[in-house]
Amino acid sequence: MQLGQRVRPFSGASAARRPARAGSVTVRAAAATRDPKQRIVITGIGICSVHGNDPDTFYSKLLDGVSGVGPIDRFDASEFPTRFAAQIKNFDDEGMIDKKNARRYDDCLKYTMVSGKKALVMAGLEKERCSAGYSQLDPTRVGVLVGTGMGGLTVFQDGVSNLVQKGYKKISPFFIPYAITNMGGALLAIDQGFMGPNYSISTACATANYAFVAAANHIRNGDADVMIAGGSEAPIIPVGLGGFVACRALSTRNDDPVKASRPWDCDRDGFVMGEGAGVFVMESLEHATKRGAKIYGEYLGGAVTCDAHHMTDPRADGLGVSTCIELALKDARITKEQVNYINAHATSTLVGDIAEVKAIKKVFTDTTHLKINGTKSMIGHCLGAAAGVEAIATLKAIETGWVHPTLNQHNLIEEVAGIDTVPNEKKQHNITAAISNSFGFGGHNSVVVFAPFRE
Repeated sequence: MQLGQRVRPFSGASAARRPARAGSVTVRAAAATRDPKQRIVITGIGICSVHGNDPDTFYSKLLDGVSGVGPIDRFDASEFPTRFAAQIKNFDDEGMIDKKNARRYDDCLKYTMVSGKKALVMAGLEKERCSAGYSQLDPTRVGVLVGTGMGGLTVFQDGVSNLVQKGYKKISPFFIPYAITNMGGALLAIDQGFMGPNYSISTACATANYAFVAAANHIRNGDADVMIAGGSEAPIIPVGLGGFVACRALSTRNDDPVKASRPWDCDRDGFVMGEGAGVFVMESLEHATKRGAKIYGEYLGGAVTCDAHHMTDPRADGLGVSTCIELALKDARITKEQVNYINAHATSTLVGDIAEVKAIKKVFTDTTHLKINGTKSMIGHCLGAAAGVEAIATLKAIETGWVHPTLNQHNLIEEVAGIDTVPNEKKQHNITAAISNSFGFGGHNSVVVFAPFRE
């Protein structure tokens, strides 16, 4: 099923057959109270993932329970205690990057450029392919906010290697520009001529959600009409793998990598590295309506907090996360009862999984109406891109009426007793409002709220 509609309630046979629930009517009423300049809609989606660059194909594979986890073949990982990841293989830039830059760019930059341009094409705003839509834009009111946790890690690794082995004269002039975290969004803006707010947020694995919240605030504050926002990451290289091995954060299930990422399962032993990018074109409803844009869903609100506790471990009581959820719901102007789906952070780590569940249960004292799943069980942890890719999964769940399974659910921890984690098989679910959680090293918490678009 293809995403998309004109400015009207969701179209399509499956949507038409689904009866409206009381919760959805209330969410619609709450959204309608906002000024159209304050309502934020999603008009474009761009993704680069282990399951490809198309959001429909990506979500179809998630619904089918297809894992993208396998042995690393990008470099010799035989000496590492972890030798697998959700690695993008044979990446296709689809002609969206010229050949010279395709040779030079770090993969993190490639993922940003391709996902950003694909989102713009979907929105009818990409300069070269959609000149009619692009001509309607005021470039000073279009911004780019695509963050990354680690930036151009391959360029950085190669530059340091050249310095140590060959001396400073062998460092590429692109070393600094292509390694810094702000360059992906800058290059996209240069390519498209967008002169609005442009910077990079780097809050580890919460990066893309932070970008969504900041982008929405720019629109609501009147700084921009359109923001391209999300996250990108390309960490599956020796220094990236070695760094997380040193943190003792990764699964070592080398004999069966597909079963390694297992959120909330008693036999989990760490997360699985992933990579890619997830980007939205976020736009004020007023601006989208004026240009007759297709709308894929609505961003209702979001929030960010800090645990102020530990560099890598979450607060055991989940206070930072529960507070973040409550603030996100307040910003969205809905109640907790109106949320019936959570795309969880769910990294498959011993401490993190439990802390998140405790926080969810603290806010949602009744979880019987909730479905909570873990996208990372199939695509690994995409780090700075995770929130972006998982927000796309959340929006697709809203659009299709199906939530993807959480794989490897066989021996669940007692903390999720009575909670539907969508174990191993997809489930049909009429979503009224959804939240997507992402948390990062440093205690960075982020929660964003999405709903079906209703006029």
